[in-house]
Amino acid sequence: MVVTGASAGIGAALAAEVARRGGEVVLAARRQEKLEEVARTLPRACAVVAADVTRRDDVARVVSTALERFRKVDVWVNNAGRGISRSVADLTDEDLDAMFRDNVKSAVYGMQAILPHFQQRRRGHIVNVSSMLARIPFASFRSAYSAAKHALNSLTENLRQDLAKDYPDIRVTTVMPGVVYTDFGLHALGGGVDSRHIPGGQAPEQVAAILADVIETRRGGDVYTRPDAVERVVQYLRDLAADR
Repeated sequence: MVVTGASAGIGAALAAEVARRGGEVVLAARRQEKLEEVARTLPRACAVVAADVTRRDDVARVVSTALERFRKVDVWVNNAGRGISRSVADLTDEDLDAMFRDNVKSAVYGMQAILPHFQQRRRGHIVNVSSMLARIPFASFRSAYSAAKHALNSLTENLRQDLAKDYPDIRVTTVMPGVVYTDFGLHALGGGVDSRHIPGGQAPEQVAAILADVIETRRGGDVYTRPDAVERVVQYLRDLAADR
């Protein structure tokens, strides 16, 4: 399994959970030293690739490293991303470019890079980590992040439909966590509230366990990490349609 954004947060927790369950992991992120710290905590040997997944060449290098080390890839998890703390009225061109580069293009590069390998094997699993904000944009200061994740959801579903007929064993999954207790908020463009101080969040280990279950069962479609999420989405759409 390849995990992007694996140097901290959900990515690091997922790598640990999958390794604990016996999986072999390739860790990809920009910070070499942080990746090596994560690697030292894993119960199984892994590969570490310092890479900026907003660059196609770096993503291609992650693929080649994974294949050289393990000869095949079964699962590719697009987990890298970044938030923002600006309202719609305050967004700049640079803000929009950054959000779509970090949250959409990085995932598209990953999907496009690994897909030929999956098609050759006629089997594989792409997991894109999105956000509840892609379904319910309830935090206006995350405006461009919500928009980018919504775009990611749409592209993920488009790919799922494209593969369904000829490659039914290539699974495509969108996973939508809510608030997760990581340093996501601190690293948002424009700064922001530490996500670990927002009530009602989940530990990254909880999200990682759900992701690992998705991978083990090869579940496709949409996956929410909170038990009440589907009901909240349905109610949001009802309210929106009623213009309340």
